Amino acid sequence: MGDFLYKRFTYTILAVSFLVVWIWAAIEPLHFDDWLLENILVFITLPIIFFTHKRFEFSILSYLLITLFMMLHVIGSHYTYAEVPWGVTLGELLGADRNMYDRLVHLLFGVLLVYPIREIFIRTVKISGFWAYFVPFMIVSALSGIYEVIEWGAAEVVDPEAGIAFLGSQGDIWDAQKDMLLAKVGALWTLGVVWVFRRVHFNAPL
Repeated sequence: MGDFLYKRFTYTILAVSFLVVWIWAAIEPLHFDDWLLENILVFITLPIIFFTHKRFEFSILSYLLITLFMMLHVIGSHYTYAEVPWGVTLGELLGADRNMYDRLVHLLFGVLLVYPIREIFIRTVKISGFWAYFVPFMIVSALSGIYEVIEWGAAEVVDPEAGIAFLGSQGDIWDAQKDMLLAKVGALWTLGVVWVFRRVHFNAPL
């Protein structure tokens, strides 16, 4: 009973935290059309997680990582990725002449989501050893590439202003490639941490 209550309490905190951020982001977004496009990811992903949780319940850590990424994503949807205020500050700190929020989120896509993806494959397909690291890395790589293609496709068919805001390339012709590279780097970093942790703690579940 104690474990059940702890899980429900944690899930409630995560859900409420995300809902608060989402409501804030939905109030007078800078570009409504871009907000709507960005939230397609939210409208698809969260119902899938909710309606399948009885068949596949993630670990609390995975739910936390997913929630953090989705919160960062909806913050980007409020301002557009290219116009998040503290992204400019981050760019200045890194010596870049662009808003770095989109780069940060693409990096964190790999950092935060490779672990839940790894959990799915370990628990359903029963992969282990080398494959428990290689498969999640390749899935993150594939998803980051697919997202870039979706961005391009959406930009081609929607209002031009919304398309430019959705792409968020900020004039960089190699923006998509850099974003995909950052997702890979982020995934490798997390997988490296997991590998080291498992070497130290042999009984770690994942």
